[in-house]
Amino acid sequence: MLVYTLAGLELSQACYDAAIEHEVEAVDVIGPLLGKLSNFLKRAPLGAPGASQPLSDEYFRRVEAIEFAVKSDDGKEPRNLRRADVVLAGVSRTSKTPLSTYLAGRGLKVANVPLVLGVPPPDELAEVPRVRVVGVTIAVEQLLEIRTARLRQLGMPTDTNYGSRAHVVEELDYASRLFAERGWFVVDVSGRAIEETATIILEHYKELAEQRTGPTIPPPLRG
Repeated sequence: MLVYTLAGLELSQACYDAAIEHEVEAVDVIGPLLGKLSNFLKRAPLGAPGASQPLSDEYFRRVEAIEFAVKSDDGKEPRNLRRADVVLAGVSRTSKTPLSTYLAGRGLKVANVPLVLGVPPPDELAEVPRVRVVGVTIAVEQLLEIRTARLRQLGMPTDTNYGSRAHVVEELDYASRLFAERGWFVVDVSGRAIEETATIILEHYKELAEQRTGPTIPPPLRG
């Protein structure tokens, strides 16, 4: 069986005719849809494959940023912190990883660092200009709910320190003190979608750039 998607109508018809000639069953996946859309929109298809876009500097910047985020996730490679456009810091399960990935998709090199009670943050974090660091916090009850669900998913008891209310409060208090001591911009992710939180961070850096006191970071990519 031949399954194909060809944007050009002539090429698609030629493929179909060849399949008939050689008695091969053929399925045109996109042809019927294009026909329906053409009738509905009263427009003819362009006949050009949309996926074949020229590789641009923006494309390579986006790929590089995503690779950087993966290598710098969850405190890995502390040496990368100096090279990051944005560093996210917060306790476990405060959406640091998905937020890093989303911002990386906008072309920013993002690293994230977990803040663990009783464990000092990496020395490299203190060397990052404070305007590049974002403290990520969350409401106690929401964090408890997220952690409890995670423990159940892993088949672990929910009464461990990780899911204990007293311990969670202590962790968030520790993170809050650290945010204040180091003068980091703080974002509360409680009840917010990743896109909404990312917009707050991007707007923060836009304001800094306008004041000419913030870090020099590349503008986020469109789309």
